[in-house]
Amino acid sequence: MTGAGRGLGRAEALELARLGAAVVVNDFGQPGRDGSGEASAGPAEEVAAEIRAAGGKALAHTGDVADFQQARGLVELAIGEFGQLDILVNNAGILRDRMVFSMTEGEWDAVIRVHLKGHFNTTHFAAAHWRERSKAVGAPVYGRIVNTSSEAFLAGSAGQPNYAAAKGGIVGLTTSTALALAKYGVTANAICPRARTRMTEDVFAGFEQPADGLDPLAPEHVAPLVGYLASPAAARVNGQLLVVHGGMVAVVDRPRVQAKFDSKQDTFTYDELDAVLTPHYADRPPGETFAAAEVLGLKRA
Repeated sequence: MTGAGRGLGRAEALELARLGAAVVVNDFGQPGRDGSGEASAGPAEEVAAEIRAAGGKALAHTGDVADFQQARGLVELAIGEFGQLDILVNNAGILRDRMVFSMTEGEWDAVIRVHLKGHFNTTHFAAAHWRERSKAVGAPVYGRIVNTSSEAFLAGSAGQPNYAAAKGGIVGLTTSTALALAKYGVTANAICPRARTRMTEDVFAGFEQPADGLDPLAPEHVAPLVGYLASPAAARVNGQLLVVHGGMVAVVDRPRVQAKFDSKQDTFTYDELDAVLTPHYADRPPGETFAAAEVLGLKRA
């Protein structure tokens, strides 16, 4: 479990441990949500200790999963300690928010590196492990990947072009991985969680926590879905994207063709495209964009 020292990752790690999984808690431990500050073993060690105190099995890994070799070390640690790897949950991420016209190359690269490359790195080594095991036994093995996307990808996020792009890329990585690993017995799915964490403190600043009962934006609403997708019960769930928050799970359908136009000649001309496409968008307010989240009746979080 990557990025498991705080917030969503912590809640998901605790849930998997409660369900009986032995957990390798990965967290680079930098204090800033933008990936700034000195790395620390504290967050990963604390969650691992919490799992052990509750009677579970856990150990900490404090490497940077966006580093190819450190991601290898994470997978090898799980295999070496527990004999094999069954579940990979990718959750690690940072934010470097800025409008696209103000964003620096470094801000773009940092977010793509941690989110998208970090997901690829761990997936690569886990996939190689499962493929090797499957070939050795001549049959499918047990493997589960749960990746973390975002509604910023679904509905757009004006001040997060790097984050939205990375989260969209994670969905593409997930569906590709699902197709590639299905024959080995491995599933890969992605979730878009909505929760109050260090990374979303600005987004939910106006939504106060209730005085009584569980916060509708608590990470604990998301963790059970991760546990389900990691379980044998979800064997038929593969290559899917699910939005989850506050007691709600929505299964996102793949994009569908909204309208189709055929040229009356060998190829379209500008005038012909103007004649068919301009009326099609005539009722749409200027500046409005399509978002899959609109179809779900969801608003971005």
